[in-house]
Amino acid sequence: MAAARGKGRALTSVTIIGGGIFGLACAWEMARRGARVRVIEAVRIGAGSSGGHVGALAPHAPDSWNGKKAFQLESLLMAPAFWAGVTAASGLPTGYARTGRLQPVADAAAADRLQDRIAASAIRWPDDCAMRVTQAPPGDLVPDSPSGLWLSDGLTARLSPRAAGAALAAAIRSRGGEIAEGRFAGTLSGPILWATGTPGLEDLTRDLGRPIGKGVKGQSALLRHAAPQAPQVFADGLHIVPHDDGTVAVGSTSENDYNHLDPDDQIDALIAKARTICPQLRDAPVIDRWAGARPRTRTRAPILGPWPGRPGHFVANGGFKIGFGMAPGIAQAMANLILDGQDAIPDRFRL
Repeated sequence: MAAARGKGRALTSVTIIGGGIFGLACAWEMARRGARVRVIEAVRIGAGSSGGHVGALAPHAPDSWNGKKAFQLESLLMAPAFWAGVTAASGLPTGYARTGRLQPVADAAAADRLQDRIAASAIRWPDDCAMRVTQAPPGDLVPDSPSGLWLSDGLTARLSPRAAGAALAAAIRSRGGEIAEGRFAGTLSGPILWATGTPGLEDLTRDLGRPIGKGVKGQSALLRHAAPQAPQVFADGLHIVPHDDGTVAVGSTSENDYNHLDPDDQIDALIAKARTICPQLRDAPVIDRWAGARPRTRTRAPILGPWPGRPGHFVANGGFKIGFGMAPGIAQAMANLILDGQDAIPDRFRL
């Protein structure tokens, strides 16, 4: 397969199906390396699960280490340069910032149980990112803690999903890439990368004759409250993420059984829980509600690599709750594979 780099070597043309975070991140990485890319999106950029509010780039727990956690850590460490490059090429903000995270600690016994996890973070993560227990949490959006203790880390980051999608699209176009939204004419050419989210998992299930994954409904809300430099909060299963535009995202649900993809009254429960966790949000007005199906594989790990039985076709899918955090690493891995024939995809990510 022709590479996109190197004197005298042919320019690779790649077609990417899907304008969510995986499709756009892979398209940008390949365009950045000199490939000719065309993104085909059936509806609009971020129409699926990549168009929500939350944008929490939260690391896996550092204990019980495995290849999936190592891949995600590498991707999170790539993120500052990756998103800075997108902003430089597009002239648009992505909302990316490594602001850290706070988690309330229930009691002294819970703090003791966290010691192994804290020690593992000191080994696995950069020194300035490691977890610690604190009695003086930073920021002006602090969750209530019955013990007066909080678990903090400096690795967790955030971005604005919709702003990031728009910036990626503009960056791709700045490098000569094409993005077709809501339409498609002509034939597919070159290597083809399918990054089609929940419908893509359904297509794989039918094609391979075995269950690959499904969509899990998620819902979130956006509140008007300015705390742009505050760490995000994770408490009682809920992400509370301050963004740099004077909003705070709250989410999300995980609904395996549903009969529609519209927002419903479960969002009211999310908002009420967020206001209980962070009293600073008590009077914050709700300015938007979102619902969508997030693609979850059976293994909960992303699936990357060749589509079995379809030469020249590749898959990047299964972001579920970690897609934005995994995107830089997945973009690099798929560009290495498609452009350079270098396959370093972890075994647990393969179909």
